[in-house]
Amino acid sequence: MQAVIFDMDGTLFQTDKILEVSLEDAFNHLASLGKWEGAIPIDTFREMMGAPLPEVWETLVPNQPVELREQINDYFQERLVKNINNGKGALYPHVEDTFAHLKNSGLSIFIASNGVPQYLRAIVRYYHLNNWVTETFSIEQITSFHKSDLVKTILTKYEIEEAVVVGDRLSDIKAAKDNGLTAVGCNFDFAKPDELSQADFIINDLLELRSIL
Repeated sequence: MQAVIFDMDGTLFQTDKILEVSLEDAFNHLASLGKWEGAIPIDTFREMMGAPLPEVWETLVPNQPVELREQINDYFQERLVKNINNGKGALYPHVEDTFAHLKNSGLSIFIASNGVPQYLRAIVRYYHLNNWVTETFSIEQITSFHKSDLVKTILTKYEIEEAVVVGDRLSDIKAAKDNGLTAVGCNFDFAKPDELSQADFIINDLLELRSIL
């Protein structure tokens, strides 16, 4: 085993702590532009956690032009970053302990996320994750927007043959399987039982990675 590749949202970072307030800000902004009426679709957004953001906004505001979706996505990202920098988010329990153990065991640590670069940089910077993480990869670094291809990019760049992918959604599990890697599913906030059932292992706490590895 050479490396462990982690998802970010719902795996390392408790996105739900800043999700609702940031989404509320974004839809209030839409309403101020006269482009939205009614309740904020937070439940739909939660169902889509882990999906690329262009797909998310296409679902949440299907009747709006691409230009407006891009605008509201940018605004949403700004609010997320602000909330991170204000300390409103949180890592899941035992992230630092797990990273320290993996690093001391000689394993390289990577993050492969569907989040955009500025959002990921804010989390990494605020929580000093670069103390352990070799590199953080965003889905925007590849043209296909498929998590499997993002993981493959990591494997190729660092000449990795044996690794574990740790995440909470089906895209993480598929990314592992498509690249011949071991899939560990996190039974955390946004996880779905039918998706987790396809993983090689399921954990309820990041500390459980020690026994698996």
